[in-house]
Amino acid sequence: MTALDTNVLLRIILGDDERQASRASAFLDRQDKIFVPKTVLLEAEWVLRNAYYVGRADILSAFRLFLGVKNVEVEDGQAVFQAFEWYEHGMDFADSLHIASAGRGCTFATFDAALQRAAERLDIGKVARL
Repeated sequence: MTALDTNVLLRIILGDDERQASRASAFLDRQDKIFVPKTVLLEAEWVLRNAYYVGRADILSAFRLFLGVKNVEVEDGQAVFQAFEWYEHGMDFADSLHIASAGRGCTFATFDAALQRAAERLDIGKVARL
């Protein structure tokens, strides 16, 4: 199994450097199994949003398309796909992933008032504002 770095995922998604994108695609085609750590998705979302100004819907579409490839496995898939759902409904991706990763029966404590409001709006009951 081969785990991907953020820069490889970004080349695949963006294709902004044709040479690297081609090398990355060829490399991935030769792998039996590709593993994507959830931290790579976290970093990739930040880069896509802040450096390339890619919108939320396009980021989600790219992530879902890539993770839908048969030989691609994502770390903690249940949490990642829950985070995608909350992100799709307006919550910050990092916050979504943090809360989804906290697990069932675990309260997520924060000083972030906006996070608390988003959690209430989405009926996520496990966020406590300090």
